Amino acid sequence: MRRLVAVGAALALAAATAATTTAATRSPGQPKLTVAGLAQDPCQPQRALPVPARLSGQFEPDSSILRVAGGVYAAPGQAASAASACVTTTERADRNWLDTGLVPGATASQRSMATRALLDLSLAVRPDGAVQAGWLPGSMYEYAWPRDSSWVAVALTDTGHPAMAYQILEFLQRMQGRNGIWAARYAPDGSGPVRDGRPAELDGDGWVPWAVWSWSVTQPLTPASQSRRELTLLWPMVARAADAAARSLSGDGLPGPAMDYWEDSVQVTLGTAAPLLVGLRAAADLAADIGGTAATSDGRRWGAAAARLAGAIAATFGRTGYQRTPSPGSGADAAVTFLGPPFAVPDAAVLRAARSAQGALTVPNGGLRPGTSWPGTPDVAWTPETAFFALFDASTGQHGQAAALLGWLAAHRTKLGSLPEQVNSAGQAASVAPLAWTDAVTLLALLAQAAPLPTVPVPPAT
Repeated sequence: MRRLVAVGAALALAAATAATTTAATRSPGQPKLTVAGLAQDPCQPQRALPVPARLSGQFEPDSSILRVAGGVYAAPGQAASAASACVTTTERADRNWLDTGLVPGATASQRSMATRALLDLSLAVRPDGAVQAGWLPGSMYEYAWPRDSSWVAVALTDTGHPAMAYQILEFLQRMQGRNGIWAARYAPDGSGPVRDGRPAELDGDGWVPWAVWSWSVTQPLTPASQSRRELTLLWPMVARAADAAARSLSGDGLPGPAMDYWEDSVQVTLGTAAPLLVGLRAAADLAADIGGTAATSDGRRWGAAAARLAGAIAATFGRTGYQRTPSPGSGADAAVTFLGPPFAVPDAAVLRAARSAQGALTVPNGGLRPGTSWPGTPDVAWTPETAFFALFDASTGQHGQAAALLGWLAAHRTKLGSLPEQVNSAGQAASVAPLAWTDAVTLLALLAQAAPLPTVPVPPAT
C-alpha cells in the first residue's frame, strides 16, 4: 500500500515567499526558485498542489502524481487508505488525456519537456476555464491574465485539446467588460477583475480574437456542426474586442499608451500595437465565417483598421528597426516576434529586426531578457521571451536556432521538469515553475519545428 504524505505546502511556500521578498527589499539581486512544480491531488484530480523548491520528488511517468520520500505528495489531512485507491485511477486519467492529443518534440528531451508542459497546463486550467498563470500563494501569479490565457488556449487547441481551449475562451467571454476591454487580471474563481488600481491591458483585445481564430481553424465549421454553434456563441466577444481595438487607434493610426506585457504604459509599445494588429485581422477573417450582412460589414471595417495599423507600425516602429517604441533609442523588445508567424508573414525588415533583437537580448546564461531597456536584473533570462524567439525562428525556417533555444529551455527546467519563469545568472531555475505562458509558447515552438502553424491572413483590400 502506498503511504500518503500530507504536506503543509501553502505554509511552506508562504514562508519561502516572505524570505525572498525580504531579501529583494534589502537589495536587488538574483532571483531564487520558490515553486518547483505542480503536483496533482490523487483523489481530487483537478486540485493542483504547488511544490516548494526545497522538496525533492519524482513524478510518475506521464502523470502529475508526485512521489516524495515516504509516499505520495498530497493535500494535508488526506487519508492514506482512501488515496491509495485514487493514485492508479488518476495516473490512468492523465495518460489518457495525453493520448487524446499530440505530444510534440523531435527528441526525448523535447518530448519530456512537452509532456510536463501539457500536464502542467491541464492543472493550470481551472474547472471554470480560468487559467492560473502561476502558483505562489498571495502573489500576482495566482490570477487569470487574458494574455496568458489566450496563448494557453491556442497551445491546447494545437496539441489536440480543443474542448479545454474552448472552456478558456468561455471564461474570457464572461470576464470581458461591456466596452470590450479586459482588465489586467481576474480572480480564478470567476468573481471578477482584481481591483488594485492597475489599468486595463489593451493587448487582450488582440490576443483573445487570435485565440478564437486559432481554435476555429481547427474545427469543422459546417452549418450544423457543434463547433459552428460554439463559434457563434463566442462571436459577440470577438466583435466587442475588435471594436475596442479599432476605437483605440488615434490619428496616426497607432493605439494610445496602454499597459503591455512589461506592465508599462508610458507610451504606445510594440507589445500593444502588434497584438492589436493580429486581433483585428483575426476578427476580420472570422467575420467571413460568421457571414451575414452585419458581420461582413464589420469585417471590412476591422480589415480597414488593420491596414491602417499595419501601415502605422511600419512607418513608425519600422523607422527605428522595430524597437520597443516609435522613439529612437527605446531599444530592442522581444515583442518584435509578434510581427512574425503565426501572427503574420514577416517582411525582410522584420526578419532583420528580429535577428538583431535576438542578439541584443541574449544574456550570458544563454537565454533572453524582455528588452534592452528592461528594468530588471540585466543578466537574468526570462523563459517566455526565450520561447518567443524559438517560435519565431521555427516558424521562419530557422530550425537550427529554434532547436538551440528549445534545448536551452529543456536544460533549464526545475528538478521536477517544469519550466520556470526566470533563469538567473548562475543558470539556475528561478521565480516560480511552472509558468503557464512559457508552457504554451514552448509547445507552439515545438509544433512549429515540425510543421507550420496556421497564420492569420491579411484581410483583402477594400
